[in-house]
Amino acid sequence: MTQEIKDMILDAALDHVPFDGWSEATFQAAATDAGLTLQEARAVCPRGAADIAAAFHRRGDAQMLARMKSANLSALRYSERVAAAVRFRLEAVPDKELVRRGMTYYALPQHAAEGSALIWGTADKIWTGLGDTSDDLNWYSKRAILSGVYGSTVLFWLGDTSEGHAATWAFLDRRIEDVMRFEKFKSRLREAPALKPLVGLADSMFGSIRAPRATRTDLPGHWPPAKNDG
Repeated sequence: MTQEIKDMILDAALDHVPFDGWSEATFQAAATDAGLTLQEARAVCPRGAADIAAAFHRRGDAQMLARMKSANLSALRYSERVAAAVRFRLEAVPDKELVRRGMTYYALPQHAAEGSALIWGTADKIWTGLGDTSDDLNWYSKRAILSGVYGSTVLFWLGDTSEGHAATWAFLDRRIEDVMRFEKFKSRLREAPALKPLVGLADSMFGSIRAPRATRTDLPGHWPPAKNDG
């Protein structure tokens, strides 16, 4: 029931966001449009606009995941699957102005950390949805890199006026190819004989880093204590 009420408030808010942004004014108007008192609305969204802004982003993530599950991506290269997932995420947005207003909202210092966490969450859902099983430092590097790719693609997409957003998809493909080239470069570095001592040192320093437990969604995960060999 709580989620249903939150969905009602969010649905009502979408008509107001292009004019008033993700703001308290939008939240109050949405509560009224949904037939709720402000107290009832705050019972499910205690942070007001912050809660509905985050709910909007997570709704897009859920729609992306649903499309990833229904689409047949098996014939695509791995890089193409990642690009398809990012494209699905952007195509889940009903109106660019909602995202533009969101970027303005999350650019504010008091909201910046949550905005970064939401983008990280999108990257995590993409990798997890594609079957990523990494549990070490790669878990973090994959999500950090994809967060950057996603963020830059959103910025390009907001200003793209090409037919069918063809320019955005080409931009996205280039960014993904840049990432794949970097991964190949890292692989060659690890295989270089002259660098094996440095690689071994890095492995000993960062080999204990693990991804967050599946039951946790907070960041940045955990670094297990060193084993006592004595």
